[in-house]
Amino acid sequence: MFDLGDRVLMVATDRISAFNVIMSQGITDKGQILTIMSALWLNLLSRRAGIIADHLITCDPDEYPAVCRPYAEALRDRSMLVWKAEPLLVECVVRGYLAGSGWKEYRETGAVCGIRLPPGLKESAELPEPIFTPATKAETGHDLNITFAEMVTIVGERLAVTMRGASLALYKAAQLYARRAGIIIADTKFEFGLRNGQLILIDEVLTPDSSRFWPADQYAPGKSQPSFDKQFLRDYLETLDWNKQPPASDLPQEVIEQTARKYREALRSLTGVLTE
Repeated sequence: MFDLGDRVLMVATDRISAFNVIMSQGITDKGQILTIMSALWLNLLSRRAGIIADHLITCDPDEYPAVCRPYAEALRDRSMLVWKAEPLLVECVVRGYLAGSGWKEYRETGAVCGIRLPPGLKESAELPEPIFTPATKAETGHDLNITFAEMVTIVGERLAVTMRGASLALYKAAQLYARRAGIIIADTKFEFGLRNGQLILIDEVLTPDSSRFWPADQYAPGKSQPSFDKQFLRDYLETLDWNKQPPASDLPQEVIEQTARKYREALRSLTGVLTE
């Protein structure tokens, strides 16, 4: 993140984290894939669908401020010039399917973030309706699920209601497009900020780093699903005798290449429907 006054230059590296630990090696082309995918979604959901304004100004280094131009080729396809905003410290998670921490919480309590769900749901089950399950960061850096009432105490009722409505609208619109590409968006997170008092969408949007992408033709509830996101990396790390504290062990080349392949598959599948 580079501060340019009222603007910020966001540069996406190839680094990857899992369990809130940054791996020692990067994933080939990851920065470019996430940037291109975010820009496509922002164009679709903000500019074409008009759901909510966002922070994106341009992804073209030739249009960046003069101080950036000597680095144009290094920045190309892996950076965004965005409006600076005051971030709201709640992650707006929307779940259409029961997976991850939501599945764990449901097994323990029958609810997710205070939302009661029908009994007897299986792992990866599609929910009757997408649910809004906010989260915040604990002091350790881990995501901490909170209730909507707790979110209200953090950002206030007016903003909480608006953020919930925008998140659900963004997810539902994205889900429709993704299904045409053969991808299920099981869940995702959005982040919002205030610019001149206006609520806007910020940070990356609907990428494999912030979402669970499942191949629709392989979907089968009752188990963990194959995915186009970093779940492959998480699954590998779970096989290690590792306490999920830094430093992480070096990754085998096979894990790096397979993770990169999944990111590229997601971009290739989605690019057609997002640029129609």
